[in-house]
Amino acid sequence: MIDKDGSFLGVENSAASSEHHFCLIPFGLEKTVTFGAGTAFGPEKIIEASQQVELFDMEFEAEVCHEYNFETLLPEPIAASLDDALSQIEGLAEKALNENKIPIILGGEHSLTPGALRPFVHRFEQLTVVQFDAHCDLRDGYLGDNYSHASAMRRCLDFPNVDVIMIGIRNVSQEEHQFVKTSNRVKMFTAFEPDWTQVAATIAQLVQDKNVYISIDVDAFDPSIMPATGTPEPGGLSWGNVLELLRSVTQVANVRGADIVEHSPIDGFHASDFLVAQLGYKLMSYIYRNAQRDQ
Repeated sequence: MIDKDGSFLGVENSAASSEHHFCLIPFGLEKTVTFGAGTAFGPEKIIEASQQVELFDMEFEAEVCHEYNFETLLPEPIAASLDDALSQIEGLAEKALNENKIPIILGGEHSLTPGALRPFVHRFEQLTVVQFDAHCDLRDGYLGDNYSHASAMRRCLDFPNVDVIMIGIRNVSQEEHQFVKTSNRVKMFTAFEPDWTQVAATIAQLVQDKNVYISIDVDAFDPSIMPATGTPEPGGLSWGNVLELLRSVTQVANVRGADIVEHSPIDGFHASDFLVAQLGYKLMSYIYRNAQRDQ
């Protein structure tokens, strides 16, 4: 269990400034999972593992977390219905934005993203979702549920001012394949790209100076390094691929918020918990450090 005084990385408000730059929101939504279960326990395990992450980052040659402030919300009971749960995460994200914080949501299944996105689409004239994922999540519905985790990006595209860049895709339904071919608001990069440095450069051009929300479904990673997810797919991204892409996006875009979803912890297997925890730390540090370059 997360200690009531526990926080991500075991650190809270350590920077000299009293301003919170980030708000970490644990939200273990589990309503529509269709294969492996366990996303309800994802946030708890991520935060527990984060307290074992070394604060010194070799890439930055610094304990970067002491340069910015963040708060970690206590987990709260999730509403019984999916509609109410989406309204709940909307409210949590909106509160963080109202306090000039960048929400980082620790999920939880991917169906939370359309709810979390609502306050962003009302604030920004245009918003690009940069999605790391093995799946498009573009079905209009799945098993009778239009808000299934398999429909997360389709529901995001219900907002007319949203476009989506998909990275790491390697499992697509016929319906989704046709949708991507005919949509001018979706750009897809499969997991089979031959040159990830070139992909990173191309994506940087696509998001230059744009308002961006990053959504990382951990099944974007190859299951050899990230098996703890409900729908793993072979042939995924490496740790280095993902960091290179995140660096490229955060260097040029205005990142307004993010979520990390679909972590389903495996009892006694801590490597996946640790990977997601370190990913959250890297993401915050990239956003913060790259934002400082413009000041």
